[in-house]
Amino acid sequence: MWDGRIIENELFKQDWRSRKKVQIFQYVFLKWALALLIGLSTALVGFFNNLAVENIAGFKLLLTSNLMLADKYYQAFAAFAGLNMILAICAGVLCALIAPAAAGSGIPEVKAYLNGVDAHSILAPSTLLVKIFGSVFGVAAGFVVGKEGPMVHTGACIANLLGQGGSRKYHLTWKWLRFFKNDRDRRDLITCGAAAGVAVAFRAPVGGVLFALEEAASWWRSALLWRTFFTTAVVAMVLRSLIQFCKSGKCGLFGQGGLIMFNVNSANPSYNTADLLAIMLIGVLGGILGSLYNYLVDKVLRTYSIINERGPAFKILLVIVVSLLTSCCAYGLPWFAACTPCPTDLDVQCPTIGRSGNYKNFQCAEGHYNGLASLFLNTNDDAIRNLFSSTNKNEFHISALFIFFAAVYFLGVITYGIAIPSGLFIPVILAGASYGRLLGRLLGSFASLDVGLFGLLGAASFLGGTMRMTVSLCVILLELTNDLLMLPLMMLVLLISKTVADSFNKGVYDQIVKMKGLPYMEAHAEPYMRQLVASDVCSGPLISFSGVEKVGNILHALRMTRHNGFPVIDEPPFADAPELCGLVLRSHLLVLLNAKKFTKNRVLTRTEYLRMFHAFDFGKAGSGKGLKVEDLDINEEEMEMYVDLHPITNTSPYTVVETMSLAKAAVLFRELGLRHVCVVPKTPGRPPIVGILTRHDFMPEHVLGLYPDIHPHK
Repeated sequence: MWDGRIIENELFKQDWRSRKKVQIFQYVFLKWALALLIGLSTALVGFFNNLAVENIAGFKLLLTSNLMLADKYYQAFAAFAGLNMILAICAGVLCALIAPAAAGSGIPEVKAYLNGVDAHSILAPSTLLVKIFGSVFGVAAGFVVGKEGPMVHTGACIANLLGQGGSRKYHLTWKWLRFFKNDRDRRDLITCGAAAGVAVAFRAPVGGVLFALEEAASWWRSALLWRTFFTTAVVAMVLRSLIQFCKSGKCGLFGQGGLIMFNVNSANPSYNTADLLAIMLIGVLGGILGSLYNYLVDKVLRTYSIINERGPAFKILLVIVVSLLTSCCAYGLPWFAACTPCPTDLDVQCPTIGRSGNYKNFQCAEGHYNGLASLFLNTNDDAIRNLFSSTNKNEFHISALFIFFAAVYFLGVITYGIAIPSGLFIPVILAGASYGRLLGRLLGSFASLDVGLFGLLGAASFLGGTMRMTVSLCVILLELTNDLLMLPLMMLVLLISKTVADSFNKGVYDQIVKMKGLPYMEAHAEPYMRQLVASDVCSGPLISFSGVEKVGNILHALRMTRHNGFPVIDEPPFADAPELCGLVLRSHLLVLLNAKKFTKNRVLTRTEYLRMFHAFDFGKAGSGKGLKVEDLDINEEEMEMYVDLHPITNTSPYTVVETMSLAKAAVLFRELGLRHVCVVPKTPGRPPIVGILTRHDFMPEHVLGLYPDIHPHK
């Protein structure tokens, strides 16, 4: 866990008072400089990701297409499935053996981190590398996964790496960097990284900011809004420059299109009352199908977790099985689709010879194309472009759209959870676009809206039904498609699909956070928490220290418990009566004990400590490389000596009175981004502290375990 508040002890106050204007300028300048670097780095990584996927997948699809044109169908399948499997194994091996935390989309983990759950491996450098290369291999392998979710995780990892506050290991100990050795600044940078990831993935800078605000960050302020906006603006400018460069043809098979990924601006979005009824139907169906998707993903993830727990070999075997199944569906299902004569009034070549394009020849005769092959034997991005296309409303048969929707829905469910970096956005958009276009075809005589726009609204409804986001999704989709005229319809569809889906289950990311056992704190308190007060859930014996404590007592407490914070109580002769001095952190105690500045007698030494130590000595170590109890070397004589805890004690900890309702305490805890809350007595004459509330004490499992008679829904 991390603490979103600055620890205001005497060392920190002395450092803050002594900071000159130039140091304050350095701190502010470096915050913006790091935001710039996060935007630049994430944009470059995202561009490399796109470049690699398009070229690797392009080579694979060109080879398959050329073999098909030569009537070598078995060799075409062997090449297609074989290359898919090699790429899948590469992604699986990276994930299973190097960084298991890189599997999945990473958005639930980033969301949990920004809520206060600090698990080291989530944002480690190894996770970053595996996320980048594993995502390239996984998407190029033809899996029904996206690179968008992994890009959010990648952006957060890059931000975490840049916000380490320097590294002694790599001799990056520049004084300026020390300002960032705290959880609050690191959290802000990771929020910028998550926003940059969305901006890169969807080329949607404003959508990235809103995604960070609506879905990722649990704690927000206006200064952070400005910084995330600046970061995503940098992303947009870098991406635009790189895409312009690729239009010259120097990027291999990548380079078609501009900053708008799926431009549907050519379609006419005029609609009438009948269209609104059809759109409402899309919203309702999207909510139902989205909630069913979440239910199935949850069941599959629980099943896969049993398989994955058996070791890396089983993880890789599962990846191979799903890869084979995906290849068989992508190559086999188009054989069941009928060939369609090429339209005569087309501006593009039909059938398409090569990698991308709407009109794949597959096994059809001259002058015919296979609509299902045009969707399956393409990159996911090209398939979405085809589904959003408005040039030919009869381009895809109703049967082809239905088969593709069923296959993508099924493959999307079974693919998420295997040991590869895999995003949920693209599978959901693919399934939503195909069912939206299918409805557009079925309601052709009833509604006047274009089938491509039906596909777009279907994608929006499905996203609303699975992700349960509204504002950020709406803006992301508008930036993706460059069609502001669709705004009212998009808002309507998202609101309906979210409302319908919420009546069945939670959003997919919330479900995954819960399934992974991450102690995520919701924005609202559970209703049953109003029946309890803060003192009801203070668990375990309270371990506290005196203001000047014996070294042996501190060491024993650190060895026997895993507590991160300990109350410090001043007693006579340092106070007239026992009083709460504040809270001291485990990490600060370890630094103090490691320095061995002990005294033989029980005396105050705060002025000496203020000269000996600097606030930066107690800063948070990067990537979990801080001191541990096992690192301390204290002999028997030193165990009997004393140490003054006053200089490192946070003398202004957040406190709640013991009679405060647990619901109110939970809201306070989350909104302030806390790690500890001290519970103090209501009446005088008692010990100055009743207990400490941590995140664990607010978890439903803990509360309902203590009070099994409470009805959780009341």
